[in-house]
Amino acid sequence: MTNSPKTLTRLFTDADLGANALCTLGSGPAHKLRAVLRAEIGDEILLFNGRDGEWRARLTDIGKSQALAQCLSQTRPQTAEPGPWLAFAPIKKDPLDMMIEKAVELGVQKLIPVITRRTENRRVKEDRLNQQIIDACEQCERLTVPTLEAPISLDHLPAFWPPERTLIVCAERRDAQPLAQALKSINGPLGLLIGPEGGFEDAELDAALKQPISTPVTLGPRILRAETAAIAALAVIQATCGDWSTNP
Repeated sequence: MTNSPKTLTRLFTDADLGANALCTLGSGPAHKLRAVLRAEIGDEILLFNGRDGEWRARLTDIGKSQALAQCLSQTRPQTAEPGPWLAFAPIKKDPLDMMIEKAVELGVQKLIPVITRRTENRRVKEDRLNQQIIDACEQCERLTVPTLEAPISLDHLPAFWPPERTLIVCAERRDAQPLAQALKSINGPLGLLIGPEGGFEDAELDAALKQPISTPVTLGPRILRAETAAIAALAVIQATCGDWSTNP
């Protein structure tokens, strides 16, 4: 008896997916299939690439450096998954990994590392973070893969940010509306700006809040760690006006 799609191993691939397409899976997925999952030739898996939907596929070869799988049938068509953007000051490795993983699970569409004056981690390892993104997409059954932008300075963020997308600035120790209240008056796409450990310097926060795209908010009476602030704010957004607030 074949497994249902809900219980099959789910993997990302860059290959094109379609009826009878033979897909090459790289060394990472091959190692996972062979050494971790103990998969065998003939086993079925699920594949997605962010473009062609999700496909049930059968493994035809499992080697040390690659595996091969042939598409059998589409289990879900490709759909758009619009979501909030997250601009964040990179923090230490373990908290950053958690922030990235949970942001993907919470439906973020784009991730933007922002270098502030108090940013400790200025060497963003984009390859590792992209793998974190893919791993989270595999686990949470997303059809799309969020984009990770190259790091930019906070001064350059307004020029990068689309004017039609509201930038919600989590401004600790400032006079601002609670996030849930502020969301009631925001229409259209939005994104978050989360500062570094230690917070923004006053001058750079003042400059960010002067931008017409910016809306300052508070996340309550307690000072949250950067990763906690990102996760909490994204959850509030999804519950208030995002894809948690509508039936699937």
